[in-house]
Amino acid sequence: MRASQHSQLRFITCGSVDDGKSTLIGRLLNDTGAVFDDQLRAATDTQGAVDFAALLDGLDAEREQGITIDVAYRYFHTPVRSFIVADCPGHVQYTRNMATGASNAEAAIVLVDARKGLLTQTRRHTWICGLFGVRDVILAVNKMDLVGHDEAVFDAIRTEYAEMARAAGITSVQAIPVSALLGENLVETATSMPWYSGPTLLTALESLEPSRIDGIADAFHLPVQYVNRWGQDFRGYCGTLVSGRVRPGDTVTIQPSNLRAAITAVYSGGTAISEGTLGQALTLTLDKEIDISRGDVLSAAANPLEVSDQFSTHLLWMSTQPMLPGRSYRLLCGTREVMATVTDIKHLIDVDTQAQLAAKQLEINQVGACNISLASPIPFAPFDQSKALGGFILIDRQTNETVAAGRIEFALRRATNVHWQAIEVDKRARAISLGQTPKCVWFTGLSGAGKSTIANAVEKQLLALGKHAYILDGDNVRHGLNRDLGFTDVDRVENIRRVAEVAKLMTDAGLIVLVSFISPFRSERQMARELFAPGEFLEVYVSTPLEVAESRDVKGLYARARAGEIPNFTGIDSPYEAPESPELCVDTVDTGVEDVARKVVSALRL
Repeated sequence: MRASQHSQLRFITCGSVDDGKSTLIGRLLNDTGAVFDDQLRAATDTQGAVDFAALLDGLDAEREQGITIDVAYRYFHTPVRSFIVADCPGHVQYTRNMATGASNAEAAIVLVDARKGLLTQTRRHTWICGLFGVRDVILAVNKMDLVGHDEAVFDAIRTEYAEMARAAGITSVQAIPVSALLGENLVETATSMPWYSGPTLLTALESLEPSRIDGIADAFHLPVQYVNRWGQDFRGYCGTLVSGRVRPGDTVTIQPSNLRAAITAVYSGGTAISEGTLGQALTLTLDKEIDISRGDVLSAAANPLEVSDQFSTHLLWMSTQPMLPGRSYRLLCGTREVMATVTDIKHLIDVDTQAQLAAKQLEINQVGACNISLASPIPFAPFDQSKALGGFILIDRQTNETVAAGRIEFALRRATNVHWQAIEVDKRARAISLGQTPKCVWFTGLSGAGKSTIANAVEKQLLALGKHAYILDGDNVRHGLNRDLGFTDVDRVENIRRVAEVAKLMTDAGLIVLVSFISPFRSERQMARELFAPGEFLEVYVSTPLEVAESRDVKGLYARARAGEIPNFTGIDSPYEAPESPELCVDTVDTGVEDVARKVVSALRL
């Protein structure tokens, strides 16, 4: 029987740097006949010694430094099973690459250098494996030849690791003493360690039955990836079946709309089939015309998913820029993308001790328990029940960088307990009663740029025109609503989030709101903009050079910042991100305040 007809196992190798991951996999590939002759010759030196790690290191930088940088995938098979292995980097700066490998793995080989024992990266990688649903680990205690094949060394590492793995959610650990360099206990049983009676690494891989996350395995769920309009009379909903099976005639619920329909046909590769099964890419047709788009989920009518917009989650932060609660990110869960905000960091987790520590932000490679709020509800399953419908990534809106990977633990009760109260007098009625069109004018610029002065002049001109306006000034708001906030990046984000929500309420009341805040980050100004209807938000950039703003210094703030008395001062030791496409850019150096104010009022087109 061919290996391809047997089961397949996807696993990763991970652990700290220089513990021999690439050498182990290279040796395993070689000993199972998965290396071509020319590859072996290229990895052999003039003395005939084979560098097994070189069989995996595909990048020049990896060969030069003797390290793994990117995840290297390799495929091999035995008469018993086929394998896809991801050789993951051990350096801490490439943890995100390791997390990528873990998110797609069914099992892991965690390597430990017998001379060093468990290191921080060993603990971090094990924690990440547990975080992304890997429940089965083979602990390869490597370089046993360098500790004299000492059973006591092996036993001590095995015992310590088992305790740590349980805390990380690993349910199965099989420890094997090996020497990757010498090939001991990889494919053949080593005679150098007669005290070990367990399987070789290859035998363990061939017999490993990975624990399944199958809480919803029997219920049909298909996230819609694409709507196929083939001809005028055909509308098919395409996606990969992530759980259960589906047949023509089955009744399904479309989520989150909760409308129902019946399956009329199931296609695989353009061919109608009688049943779709787990993992198949399918196209389904329905008996009703229903508005369905990418990101919706077709679920068995008897077993619909939960729907919510607030979650308790765990996050692995992967960006060099810290995660700031209150900042808006793009969340991708299944095929659905929605805006998301981390509302609260409950604690971060020390991967060495599993201690829960207080934190206001997450730095790169930190794991935190966080609450997340979404702009709209999504159908989901807790990660422990479905990787596909409970795992997600966060994407930075400015750079498109994937900044975090996470798992949904459960929906927050507040998501179902808090409802919108219907109010009969609406925004339009209020605006008509005031005889104006509500607007939000968002002044941004350095301290001393002239924002508040201009806002004052604009309000007076609006008052003269009979318009109703109000100024939300950065300093004034910090005396009340935001008096609990400091000037760290985290507090600045929250400062803007609160004032943006207040400005939205004021425009809802029919007012023209003049917001005068430094608001140094583009992300938060974009977040504020998106709270308003198209055309309702005007960003006014008060473009004043730092040296001019500093020369004004009417409050003495720049002088104190230069003296080190005010940390995190925008323009001095905290950045200001100028707008890229403001509705209006004004100059207070060569233009008088009243003229600038008239420009702003004109831009309002009242």
